[in-house]
Amino acid sequence: MLYPSLAIIGGLLLLIWSADCFVDGAAATARHFGMPQLLIGIVIIGFGTSAPEMIVSAFSAINGNPGIALGNAYGSNITNIALILGLTALILPLAVNSQVLKQELPVLIFVTVLSALLIMDGDVSRLDAWILLAVFFIYMSWTTWNGLRNKDDSLAIDVKEELQEQAYMSLGKALLWVVIGLALLMGSSQLLVWGAVEVAHYFGVSDLIIGLTIVAVGTSLPELASSIMAARKNEVDLAVGNIIGSNLFNTLAVVGIAGAISPMHVGQEVFTRDMSVMSALTVLLFIFGFGKKGEINRFKGAILLLAYIGYNAYLFQTAI
Repeated sequence: MLYPSLAIIGGLLLLIWSADCFVDGAAATARHFGMPQLLIGIVIIGFGTSAPEMIVSAFSAINGNPGIALGNAYGSNITNIALILGLTALILPLAVNSQVLKQELPVLIFVTVLSALLIMDGDVSRLDAWILLAVFFIYMSWTTWNGLRNKDDSLAIDVKEELQEQAYMSLGKALLWVVIGLALLMGSSQLLVWGAVEVAHYFGVSDLIIGLTIVAVGTSLPELASSIMAARKNEVDLAVGNIIGSNLFNTLAVVGIAGAISPMHVGQEVFTRDMSVMSALTVLLFIFGFGKKGEINRFKGAILLLAYIGYNAYLFQTAI
């Protein structure tokens, strides 16, 4: 039990660090080859925080542990909204700007409904996976086109600010960080998946429960760090946008990649429990955005946090 626990802790820490190294190197490499800032920003903002979920779910599918893959994706979405936004709102109320409310949140609701419809039959087939990946590609293409067309777009502005904070890196160093980061991403993901499976077997719980809890929280640490940092910098409007973007990545790309690698059986509890909670939280986030001043205040943050505690308490109760 000691070695699997150490594998989870070490795997998570190495996973987060290697994701940063890989994304920084990839962004710097793209700069040297003249890639537009917005495309680089999509790599930094989108893939940067979602790389842990994508790699872990991919290796989970390869290793025949679909519960961890699905639990990681849906559990991360629940964690992002209920735990991360809840905690961040307790620090400082979060503004929900009009673009997020009018464009991003409706897209997330649509994607959540689509995902629910696809898993209703109890499976994530390769066709389901390719549908999710196709929607992901369309969404990213639209986001990129919209950002390039409208220079005042909030994403384009965020990208520019993000890139300005990055230190200059030579091409050789950038390529080295890409190779090192990618190798460590794969190695740490394997380590994390192995540890999670061993812990699940030791306690006699399903891979899904471990994916929904330990793995989901661990791979969501980049979102937690970026959201709290945004709140401390008084850039609270970025926190909600980052979470919505991450949830879109998880629902479309993470599940899509895992399903394309290996079709997955979906237990009935995933639909009735986890997907229902994720959908309810997504709708609740949309409702909160229409509230006073379009913000998630401390009271709303407390509601989200209590929802997260209640959900995990139910998972724990039903797992023992």
